[in-house]
Amino acid sequence: MIRYIKGYVQIRVIGYSAERFLNACSHRGIYIWGLRPSNGAYEMYMSVDGFRKLKPIIKKTGSRVVVARRFGLPFFLHRYRKRKLFFIGAFSSVALIYILSLFIWDIDIEGNLSQTDENILEFLQTKEVEHGMKKSSVDCDRIVKDMRKEYDGIIWVSASIQGSRLIIQVKENEDSLPAAGGDGELEQEDTDSAGRKEEEEPQDIVADIDCTITEMITRKGTPAAKEGDAVKKGDLLVCGRVPVNNDAGETTGYHYNKSDADIKGKAVIPYEQEQDITYIEKKLPEVKKQEMYIKIGRYRFGLGSKSHDYEHYEIMSQEKRWKIGEEFYLPVSTGIRTIQPYTRKKHKYSDKQLQTILSGQFDKYCEDLEKKGVEIIENDVKIYTGSEKAKAKGNLTVIMPIGTMAPTEVIDVPQQEEDGTTGDNIDGNDGDSH
Repeated sequence: MIRYIKGYVQIRVIGYSAERFLNACSHRGIYIWGLRPSNGAYEMYMSVDGFRKLKPIIKKTGSRVVVARRFGLPFFLHRYRKRKLFFIGAFSSVALIYILSLFIWDIDIEGNLSQTDENILEFLQTKEVEHGMKKSSVDCDRIVKDMRKEYDGIIWVSASIQGSRLIIQVKENEDSLPAAGGDGELEQEDTDSAGRKEEEEPQDIVADIDCTITEMITRKGTPAAKEGDAVKKGDLLVCGRVPVNNDAGETTGYHYNKSDADIKGKAVIPYEQEQDITYIEKKLPEVKKQEMYIKIGRYRFGLGSKSHDYEHYEIMSQEKRWKIGEEFYLPVSTGIRTIQPYTRKKHKYSDKQLQTILSGQFDKYCEDLEKKGVEIIENDVKIYTGSEKAKAKGNLTVIMPIGTMAPTEVIDVPQQEEDGTTGDNIDGNDGDSH
């Protein structure tokens, strides 16, 4: 590369003292390479600077030197020195690439399982992080904080810029435990840098559904209900406020903590699922139409595309993003669109097919309930067929984890109640001292 930038030549040395010529070049520090004999002469390569030092050597040795070929950037520029538009175009290309390198043209998200790329990109767009933004405007630390705040299931985020790409790597929490009260959500235990538990906000457990309590094991908090009680949605089950009593049984204060309990209740939950009795069958003919396109930013331009008058059709695209090297993505992509027409024909499900479809959907619903710890003890779901839709409808009697968290009411205890004393002496006399 250095030789090409500085330029070099291939020369042919003719004469009876070629050996003296080579020795003189070595003595003057002129570097040569690619030396080989050719029809009674010698051919070799040397730099332009070395070639300019040959005049005294040629005169002294009586050799004749002929330039066979020229190589390198100086000769290229000299050859095309009159082609101004070519150099303007080359300079403009370099300037355009430099300008494009100042922006983010690709956002790559890795490690996400529960959240799709589209959802994360839409969230980032609300934080003004999107394709085409300046690199100087990207705040990787802010992106990390915003994503951890928005998605509870993400426990680790990394954001970095490589070339024209913004790479976001995430790690989701796969080992979370069910939250207290059985509300089915996931929670983490907060700890400080030394591994100690951080102070928790006091919370109650309240019913999240109308039910009858069948099982209740309280680990933290004061039970406000017992097995066999019928409770309504919103009723208090476990209170995070624990009273502190003196020897006389009077309440002198309260301890507050986050309630923790395993509570199950018997409840009736409705089930309803509809299914159209007709379906559309697509028939795909052999006819297909393909068109190439180029996409620059958000704009797409068809290359040789023609209009079509298909009533029903599908479009499938294969797109390739342009890039320089591995990390320098450009806001340009090319692709091929395939337009596949089809005809639609309406068919009607048989009663047996409808029963199979609705039964499969119900079985999947029951499997999902069982994964959440719900036990089905009674089922009266039936299938009804109408003129346009079939329906599976009924109630399920289940035993399920119940309870959701709610803030605990903080009660201030008057000072005199905390002391548990009055102004009288214990012997019934007045306040004179002895």
